[in-house]
Amino acid sequence: MFSLGCDSVGLAMASPKIEAVIRQRHRMAECPVWEEETGQLVYVDINSRNVCRWNPFTGEVQTVGLRNRVGSVALCQKGTYLVAAGTCLGLLDWGTKQVQWVAWLDRDKPHNRFNDGKVDPAGRFVAGTMPEASAPGMWARGQGSLYTLYGDGSVVRHLEGLGIPNGLDWSLDHRTFYHVDSLDYCVRAFDYDIQTGGIANPRILYHLQQGQGMPDGMCVDTAGKLWVACIDGGRVIRVDPETGMLLCTVHMPVSRVTSCSFGGPSYMDLYVTSAADGLSQEQLLKEPQAGHVFKVTSLGVRGVAPHAFSG
Repeated sequence: MFSLGCDSVGLAMASPKIEAVIRQRHRMAECPVWEEETGQLVYVDINSRNVCRWNPFTGEVQTVGLRNRVGSVALCQKGTYLVAAGTCLGLLDWGTKQVQWVAWLDRDKPHNRFNDGKVDPAGRFVAGTMPEASAPGMWARGQGSLYTLYGDGSVVRHLEGLGIPNGLDWSLDHRTFYHVDSLDYCVRAFDYDIQTGGIANPRILYHLQQGQGMPDGMCVDTAGKLWVACIDGGRVIRVDPETGMLLCTVHMPVSRVTSCSFGGPSYMDLYVTSAADGLSQEQLLKEPQAGHVFKVTSLGVRGVAPHAFSG
């Protein structure tokens, strides 16, 4: 269950160590972000409507509850986080637990909500909206959009007609934007204008095969390779964006793997979130760690530090 599969051009390493470091049954933990200044992991539990912060030294998890489901969180200035909840973007003051809302999107789509988001290398926040499921595993297609929040408070919609906008990141030279559309089971690459935040020229980088699950959250390492969490696939895969080749598969002890990001000393630890929602009682008995947050070590690679919103 904890095995690593690699092809001939994959990583030369011993089997990774996988440890459940936050042993709570989150309904849908997502969007892990390492806060280097405090040495803590910030993440969300979408369905519990919580922004969470874990201290690895004390083991304490602090939470701030929001009124709407919260799809993503990003670093901002000290003690403040950017949150995407419902169809709104806002600044959360951790000390007061209050949110200053700065933008309200998708007003014409009352059944939409924000999903995954991340700050780009220039300090802008990029996040997608998606439709709520009409039934378990059923989503209306073409309802999602991808928005960018600029430092001056303005918002631009760069992509529309998406299924479930999900994991996102940028190439090391900032010229390429990587983005997951979960309903298409693929990772796409786009040309990225770092000066303006413009996104153009989509092409499929990697299409998940049957048995791999649905692509969800994603991050990049310092070698420029992509790590993609596969929900209902029980794995995180490493993909070469230049060739589209699958390099490695890290098999997790839970099936509903939602997202991943690097953190810890020198960003050598891969934090992987998971969900308990969507599993039957029988499945939960078979997966006692469903909803936990895991730390994967001995991967032999390092991640890229997250950017902070510049607003």
